[in-house]
Amino acid sequence: MIEIKKTPMDLIDDIYSLAYWMTGNEKASSELVSTTCLNADLKAPETEVLKTFRECYLDTYGQNADLDMHETTEQSGGLVESLRQWTADIKLSVLLSELTGMRHAQISDIIGKPVETVRLWLFWGRKFFAHDNLMRASA
Repeated sequence: MIEIKKTPMDLIDDIYSLAYWMTGNEKASSELVSTTCLNADLKAPETEVLKTFRECYLDTYGQNADLDMHETTEQSGGLVESLRQWTADIKLSVLLSELTGMRHAQISDIIGKPVETVRLWLFWGRKFFAHDNLMRASA
């Protein structure tokens, strides 16, 4: 199978599309693309650039978990943060699959989870997207 290598400009377009879907905001998307470009070597392999995008997104925005929890202990704060990262990773997995056409193994490498986990996330993540607001980013 022939693998087509994306140019840095192709990657920037993909990153902007991902950023817009993750944040829902043009300004936030532009800032996220800029941050990613500053922190990544755009000549690095595509998966490495997208790993940097994921880190920049989680550092800047995380994900609004919309949970009715009262953070009274340090443990619950860690739990909420884990859930935010989990929901962001599910959303990113679906977007990487749908917008960039990445295969499950590539997404697994970017997210850092087993392929079976990514497959499960894609199944449920697509259902969540179909019902919209369940995975909306906090901006």
